[in-house]
Amino acid sequence: MKGAFAAAAALILLSACTRDEAPRSASSEAAPAKPRTYSRDPFPSTYRAYPGVPTAITGATIFDGEGGRIENGTIVLADGVIRAVGGPDTAIPDGATRIDGRGKWVTPGIIDVHSHLGDYPSPSVEAHQDGNEITGPVRPEVWAEHSVWPQDPGFTRALTNGGVTALQILPGSANLFGGRSVTLKNVPGRTMQQMKFPGAPYGLKMACGENPKRVYGSRNQMPASRMANVAVMRQTWARAQEYDRRWDKYEKDGGEMPGRDLAMDTLRGVLDGEIMVHNHCYRADEMANIIDMSKEFGYKVSTFHHAVEAYKIADLLKDNGICAALWADWWGFKMEAYDGINENIPLVHNAGACTIVHSDDPNGIQRLNQEAAKALAAGRRMGFQIPDEIAWTWLAINPAKAIGVADRTGSLKVGKMADVVLWNGHPFSVYTRPAEVWIDGALMYDAADPSRRPVTDFELGQPGEGDVK
Repeated sequence: MKGAFAAAAALILLSACTRDEAPRSASSEAAPAKPRTYSRDPFPSTYRAYPGVPTAITGATIFDGEGGRIENGTIVLADGVIRAVGGPDTAIPDGATRIDGRGKWVTPGIIDVHSHLGDYPSPSVEAHQDGNEITGPVRPEVWAEHSVWPQDPGFTRALTNGGVTALQILPGSANLFGGRSVTLKNVPGRTMQQMKFPGAPYGLKMACGENPKRVYGSRNQMPASRMANVAVMRQTWARAQEYDRRWDKYEKDGGEMPGRDLAMDTLRGVLDGEIMVHNHCYRADEMANIIDMSKEFGYKVSTFHHAVEAYKIADLLKDNGICAALWADWWGFKMEAYDGINENIPLVHNAGACTIVHSDDPNGIQRLNQEAAKALAAGRRMGFQIPDEIAWTWLAINPAKAIGVADRTGSLKVGKMADVVLWNGHPFSVYTRPAEVWIDGALMYDAADPSRRPVTDFELGQPGEGDVK
């Protein structure tokens, strides 16, 4: 059969050669090859979830991360995701590990949108200071992930003490454009890629206010004022728009490939909606200026970080769909932080804006639940009766939205990643600690099992004198 088919094909081919070639239809034309372009993901995630077993937690109080609360609740984890959440009648698969959650609370894992772990690891020595590229105010070409040291003991402390299951690592705020952020799953890994949250969008760290003008003004270079901050940012965005136009035209029409500029690649990603902007900004007037600038150049601010005056423009943040990542009570440590108030978080929340509790600190990340509790108490003293389960959105679904992963984590919904914390008491109590923590359904920490307490290589120490021959 094969030989007959080949012979027939040869006859057809010969007959076609002896007659005039018929005009080819448009549909039969070969599609032109797409122009070569650059990789948007040259350092891909190699994350693989640790192995887990089907698990059911029963009898616990559940905060679902989106404002829901279930008393005497049951949650089922299997195959890395949440399989069921409900009351005591929720079906549990045969053979599942059962955990008695009576007197305990279950929440989504905490997500910190502002961390420098890995880039400013412990111990805090000069050799570890890798979070700021202070060689120019415009440095969007640097990527925080290329400074991440997976052996930072801060990662395991955030997990075991704070119930943090995912975190965004940002460059520092010395520059107007500080570089790209990276989102990590808080699991042990030998490389940054093994921790990298698969599919999470990149962020661009920007900064306004005192930091850039202080750093560069002290060197007698621009920017040395707030007006220069804005001028340099606007000029940079204008360059980025032109770069974006050149590459758009090339990728559509072909021709000579434009020259690469790694800094402009990052800004092009922002203009194209692929990279989310995270802007360090304290004062209300400056945040308003940044919002106007973003509209001028056609990009969106995802989140203002620190934002101690967010309460003054909470309606503006709501109207523009911008999150505010805030401290509970840090204020006054520099002039632009002078008007910070303890009620900032509940005021922003009460206005209907996306509200987040963040750390920016290797110790604060270990007690973000307590930081949220402080803000909640300040709000209640003002008369805002915010339920506990609603306040947990500040640590779960809202930060997930801010970094672009809310479709996969940030709440206890069926089908989402099983990033879960079982707390040994009320999660807003200073006496409460994580009892167990799961990431993608794998038990990463168990307070009752020393073998489930991750330790980094750095914490293992060095051999004593005479141990090595």
